[in-house]
Amino acid sequence: MAISLKLAAPPSDQEILELSERNPGYQFERTAAGELVVTPTGSAGGRRDLALNTQLDTWAEADGRGVAFGSSAGFHLPDGSLVSPDAAWVRRERWEALTVEQQEDFAPLCPDAVFEVLSRSDAPSDLRKKVRAYLTNGARLAVLIDPQRRAVEIYAPDREPQVLGSPQSISFDPILPGFTLDLRRIFS
Repeated sequence: MAISLKLAAPPSDQEILELSERNPGYQFERTAAGELVVTPTGSAGGRRDLALNTQLDTWAEADGRGVAFGSSAGFHLPDGSLVSPDAAWVRRERWEALTVEQQEDFAPLCPDAVFEVLSRSDAPSDLRKKVRAYLTNGARLAVLIDPQRRAVEIYAPDREPQVLGSPQSISFDPILPGFTLDLRRIFS
């Protein structure tokens, strides 16, 4: 279960970075309201994240139009929140428009595509809220994968979510042209 803490003052980027370094296995984020959110990552969740990230990174490297990120990458969204999606992709021109310092720190942008994998410690309603926040902040694609239900929810701006039950693979054209996610390892 994710823990949400209302502190006297919102945690700074440096404080979140230090918490992350001192507490491996936990993901620390800051909401737009300044709350600290702490989420544990179990072994099965880490395996699923790796299966997702390996596929996204392999495609991104071959495609060349963007850059893939794993769950340890943090992004400053326009609403002031600091998030770390399970996997993300940013168009290359947006990434390269950032300074080296911005790239090394928490990138001040919302990824073009984000992926979240529901774990047993996540409340589905909280993750859906987070996915919708990505869209509000500029994401063109947000994907919620639920391994327990073997379901995938696909969100895009100005569209109702598309829910797929037990897909073996999903293509994300036109936003991620040519990227097809094989879900068998994520669902196993």
